[in-house]
Amino acid sequence: MNVIKIQQRAYQQQLLEELRAELKRRGIVTVLLVDQNGRPALDVPDSRFRPRRVFVHLAFLWFYWGDQSDERVSCLRLAPAADRIEQAAQEGWREGEQGEIGFDLDKVIGAHS
Repeated sequence: MNVIKIQQRAYQQQLLEELRAELKRRGIVTVLLVDQNGRPALDVPDSRFRPRRVFVHLAFLWFYWGDQSDERVSCLRLAPAADRIEQAAQEGWREGEQGEIGFDLDKVIGAHS
């Protein structure tokens, strides 16, 4: 793994550790882990004890837990991010498989050049 990737993973992990501490302070039990693709993630159970993985998308500075627009929040302000994740967990995660955000940044850049 190259140096940039290592630094990105370390920053993702740092953001997730900060989120974990904030959620723990609110009484929400979480598990920090690394998924099968080597990405750091935070398992957060909902009100029915169904876990959902929260990831960090560095290009957009989001915490995200699905592919819908209401399943992501800025990671620049930790307290509001924790508020949104706590609310989503209390309401219960969406039914079905967890969606994955996939952006081809080359296409996005190409569309705006």
